Amino acid sequence: MITGMTGFGACEVTLGKIKGVAEIKTVNHRYLDVAFYLPVGFSSLEDKIQKIIAGRVKRGRVTVSVKITDRPHTNIILNQDAVKRYLDFARSLGKKHHIKNDITVADIMRLPGVVEAKEVFVQAGELWPVLEKSLRKAVAGVVVMRQREGKALSVDINGQLSLMQQQIRLIKARTSALLKDSKSKMGPDEFSSYQKSNDVNEETARLAHYIDEAKMLLKQVEGSGKKLDFIAQEMQRETNTIGSKVQDKVVAAAVIAIKSKVEKIREQSNNVE
Repeated sequence: MITGMTGFGACEVTLGKIKGVAEIKTVNHRYLDVAFYLPVGFSSLEDKIQKIIAGRVKRGRVTVSVKITDRPHTNIILNQDAVKRYLDFARSLGKKHHIKNDITVADIMRLPGVVEAKEVFVQAGELWPVLEKSLRKAVAGVVVMRQREGKALSVDINGQLSLMQQQIRLIKARTSALLKDSKSKMGPDEFSSYQKSNDVNEETARLAHYIDEAKMLLKQVEGSGKKLDFIAQEMQRETNTIGSKVQDKVVAAAVIAIKSKVEKIREQSNNVE
């Protein structure tokens, strides 16, 4: 069964005090195009993530987002040597100038170089084993959603193909009736020329073949989108030839109906992986 190209999957990422979420979104695109939105320092993981995506998704624009929602608190570092020097200097200054030494802890902490706050960054390598599992779960969610879309697309395209078959039968019956009517009104030479110029047996046969090919493609798991678009182009070509060969209102209406179905199939093929 074909698959679509619209999907979404998400999974939580948890490692100790580190918490986050991995999200993967896909939409239709001619090729596989992956965009990354990762935390600082995680760009080294792009190739690994790309391989995970490519293993399950063959076509579409993919957005991979990893957000860290909670992490260990900021590290506070106290410079003991600096504190000792400041206190020694304060005592010396107070003793020398007979000044009361009323320095407080708050005063010391405000002094340059005493307290240093260092933000704790999540290390990509440390988080990767857990993140990999989360990404695989998110991709699985994407695939399930794309499979559901594929079923809906298959039903719609099959419906269009069945309607095309009805119009082909109508064209064959109508051209046969036109030939029979013309034979009774024309001379042998004139009828022979008319028969050759209005013969659409090859075109209707090729259309029927393309419909069968399209139905076979709908049963494939992947890689059907581009092939389906190509077949639809060939259907359009044969239909145009029928319209140019047979100048008849009934046939013209059937041709317009077929072209409408083909156009809908081409539109849907852009949503098929």
